Amino acid sequence: MASAKDSDPMLGYLTRKETEVKLPRPTRVKNKTPASIQITAEQILREARERQEAEIRPPKQKITDSTELADYRLRKRKEFEDLIRRIRWNKSVWIKYAKWEESQKDFNRARSVWERALEVDYRDHTTWLKYADFEMKNKSINHARNVWDRAVTLLPRVDQLWYKYIHMEEMLGNVAGARQIYERWMGWVPDQQGWLSYIKFELRYNEIERARAIYERFLTEHPKVSAWIRYAKFEVKNGEIDRARQCYERAVDKLADDDEAEQLFVAFAEFEERCKETERARAIYKFALDHIPKGRAEDLYRKFVAFEKQYGDKEGIEDAIVGKRRFQYEDEVRKNPLNYDAWFDYIRLEESVGNKERTREVYERSIANVPPAEEKRYWQRYIYLWINYALYEELDAQDMERTRDVYRECLKLIPHEKFSFAKIWLLAAQFEIRQLNLKGARLILGNAIGKAPKDKIFKKYIEIELQLGNIDRCRTLYEKYLQWSPENCYAWSKFAELEKSLSETERARAIFELAIDQPALDMPELLWKAYIDFEISENEFERTRTLYERLLDRTKHLKVWISYAKFEASAVEENGQGSDLPEDDVQEYIREQQEQCIQRARRVFERALNYYRTSAPDLKEERAMLLEEWFNMENNFGDLGDVSLVRVKLPKKLKKRRQMEAEDGPIGYEEYIDYLFPEETQTTNLKILEAAYKWKKQKIVSDED
Repeated sequence: MASAKDSDPMLGYLTRKETEVKLPRPTRVKNKTPASIQITAEQILREARERQEAEIRPPKQKITDSTELADYRLRKRKEFEDLIRRIRWNKSVWIKYAKWEESQKDFNRARSVWERALEVDYRDHTTWLKYADFEMKNKSINHARNVWDRAVTLLPRVDQLWYKYIHMEEMLGNVAGARQIYERWMGWVPDQQGWLSYIKFELRYNEIERARAIYERFLTEHPKVSAWIRYAKFEVKNGEIDRARQCYERAVDKLADDDEAEQLFVAFAEFEERCKETERARAIYKFALDHIPKGRAEDLYRKFVAFEKQYGDKEGIEDAIVGKRRFQYEDEVRKNPLNYDAWFDYIRLEESVGNKERTREVYERSIANVPPAEEKRYWQRYIYLWINYALYEELDAQDMERTRDVYRECLKLIPHEKFSFAKIWLLAAQFEIRQLNLKGARLILGNAIGKAPKDKIFKKYIEIELQLGNIDRCRTLYEKYLQWSPENCYAWSKFAELEKSLSETERARAIFELAIDQPALDMPELLWKAYIDFEISENEFERTRTLYERLLDRTKHLKVWISYAKFEASAVEENGQGSDLPEDDVQEYIREQQEQCIQRARRVFERALNYYRTSAPDLKEERAMLLEEWFNMENNFGDLGDVSLVRVKLPKKLKKRRQMEAEDGPIGYEEYIDYLFPEETQTTNLKILEAAYKWKKQKIVSDED
């Protein structure tokens, strides 16, 4: 009886699908931790290869008769031919094919493969080399000659083919054939190495005349200095000294202006030196030095100096060295007369020789090259030529009148309206002082102040007058100095220091008052510090406090507050030492004075802290530094100090990040240190409580709704 499944094929299909869907799924791996023993892929492959069963391993073919051999050869040839059809341009396939045919001792077929490979690309010289090597290895000499001949005909610029071809003929003892190949090669005009190998070939068979003839042809094709030197050394080696000298002379006639002529002259001179012809060698060196540009004669000069040291006298050696350097410097200053460094070197050379007239001549030539533009940067090196000239006349030549003339001409030449040099004024004045001409020195320094006033000139002039004890002149010079530069705090301080050293306290104080009233100062902090130190040294503490208050009216800088507080704290020692009480009450008096000074210092800190809290709330870092300084000072007070006063005010350091901005938008974040002070913490807590109360109130209203 047929079932419903059999009668309805679609029902059977659905049943099969349901059965397939209900099949159990493969178990998933839940533990993915690595195994304790790790196995590499190489180990798996090696074990699989070792455990292969005999029937699975590829069989080793054993050829037992000619039929199997023919089948094997047919199959291999078919494989090679298929490969060649696919990758005909791959030369390695052709080489493997030819070598396989060679291994089968079928030389004709191998030769055919090589020929077919050459048809594909005859310009590949490695194929020719392997083809010829195949013929030579199998002792087919004529075939090899044919291959080499075709190779050098088609590729005459590949030197390796010629070398191998010649080497084969030479190994076979065919010297005439090798010579003929060399001649064919030389017809293609190879490089120097090819000619030199031909010469070495002839020398191996003691063909001196042939080698000499090849050298002559070689020099015609490659007329270079190195080739001529080789030819001359060849003649020397064969004992032909006259021929070698003639060779050098011919080379000099042809290549005297060559870029490598220096090497030729050195070799020629060394040849004459070895032949004990010292005069000839000296003449060659001198001729070379006259004809070769100085920039390319470094090695030549060095060789000449060494030659003179060995064969010449002292004067000859010195002349050689000096002449060498003189030629060099003359060449440099001729190319660029404004190269003052070259002039300095030239002058130093002449000074070392000791010829006064020649040295003066070089100095005069050098200072005649005035810079073309009236800009100080062009004159900065030039002016030292004048300075060195004056010092040379004074110290070496001992000519004081010429020294004075040099200084006078130099001061006339400098355009003082545009720029000047304080150094030259001071050197001229110091020279006059050394000559005991004080009036002349004052005249020079007075002209300097009138034409080109500078700080160095004023300082030196004041120093000279101060050493001479002319106080009125010093005061006059300081007045002119300050008239010329009223913003110069150094001049004001030194002027007041001079008056203080003379015990003119009121004068010094008046100078300081004039100084701090100036509308512009270059370094006002140094001037105020000098004024305050002056009042402290005079034990004028009230005046010092007044100065600090005046300074605080102008600036509220952190350093001013700290300096003010330290002054108040340090005044305790002065007050204590100045007491006139009996010994029993001195300690108590000192302690009372210390407490008063500490209180004053604290008041200064409180004022500073109040200023930063109210007027400059953004300067948190300065405020923190102030509190830290106050804390350290309280520590230093010992038992009189109260650290707790400051500790409750110290801030907390917070590390924060902020966005860095650029023209095209934000570029990232940077970290910075922020400070949170106690009062800011309380304010923050109050704001949090207020927000919480507001939130609770809103919540109650929403619940009622």
